[in-house]
Amino acid sequence: MADSGAGDRRSESADPHGVRPRGPADLPRRSWQRTLHRAVQQIGPDELTDRAAALTYYGVLAIFPGALVLVSILGLLGKSTTQTLIDNVGQVAPGAVKSFTQKVIDTAQSGRGTAGVAAIVGIVLALWSASGYVGAFMRCSNAIYGIGEGRPIWKTAPVRVAVTLATVVGLVASLVIVVVTGSVARQAGQLVGVGSTAVTAWSIAKWPVLLIIVAAMLALLYWASPNVKQPRFRWLSPGAGLAVLIWLVASALFAVYVANFASYNKTYGSLAGIIVFLVWLWITNLAVLLGAEFDAELEHERAIQTGLPPDTEPFVVPRDTRKLDDEQTRAVDRAADLRARDDDAPPDDAVGD
Repeated sequence: MADSGAGDRRSESADPHGVRPRGPADLPRRSWQRTLHRAVQQIGPDELTDRAAALTYYGVLAIFPGALVLVSILGLLGKSTTQTLIDNVGQVAPGAVKSFTQKVIDTAQSGRGTAGVAAIVGIVLALWSASGYVGAFMRCSNAIYGIGEGRPIWKTAPVRVAVTLATVVGLVASLVIVVVTGSVARQAGQLVGVGSTAVTAWSIAKWPVLLIIVAAMLALLYWASPNVKQPRFRWLSPGAGLAVLIWLVASALFAVYVANFASYNKTYGSLAGIIVFLVWLWITNLAVLLGAEFDAELEHERAIQTGLPPDTEPFVVPRDTRKLDDEQTRAVDRAADLRARDDDAPPDDAVGD
């Protein structure tokens, strides 16, 4: 992570006693302002736009296997319920994104004919394929924190799969919340014995609940991905809240732009829907990375409060250094081997004679 050039202001706020704030809530208001300013400044040095494009690529690769796992879990609710959920997704997602998402889910649903062990193996392989996005995000988050990946693969692989599975479960919960509306909500209310007032209240409250679930999924991603020993897990992190806010505003503005000003249909023809989806996915990933950047800068500010020089990197403690230590040992061994070869080689004048 590059320095943002605010070293003098940061050092003024350092705690002379070196007491590290326990969490973001312990930081003064000025620290939050500096943190947001530094996070915006780091967009260029940390190459967030390029990393968002890379995550978009991995996201596209993860869509179909992820949809297969999602539909397989939805199948536990019954075929009719699954179809109801899929039908309602088309009523919520906007424009070209709605059409593309509907096709993905329909394709995944049509590929669920295999039964038994083969189906289980297919779901496991699909889950691993979908976890490629989380693996890419791990590399991005390490770059944001300015730290190398020190965890061996037998540690990172389970994290990838676990975060992916938790994300799928969160998406299932989100879809259920979205679907339980209108006539479905009234029928559910009759089953549990609640009146129309409760159903109306739920139709309003479900959207904040949905945003909280999305923010919790992002908080888990931010906490588990980097090779950083962080404070205890928080279901809602400041960066996750910021990411959701940025995503909502950016998605709304992009929808208005596509509907009123863009000419994707004229430029791309039949590919317009896919292009719109890819641009929207890039905007989504950029918002997610900005949230991760904000959380990283909060940790940076906490370190500065202890008196750590602002330019010090890394400013966090790694979770694991075994992989980095092994790489350093191999590099030292290679350097020693090269020096030994140079010492054993005959001098140039001896070769000439």
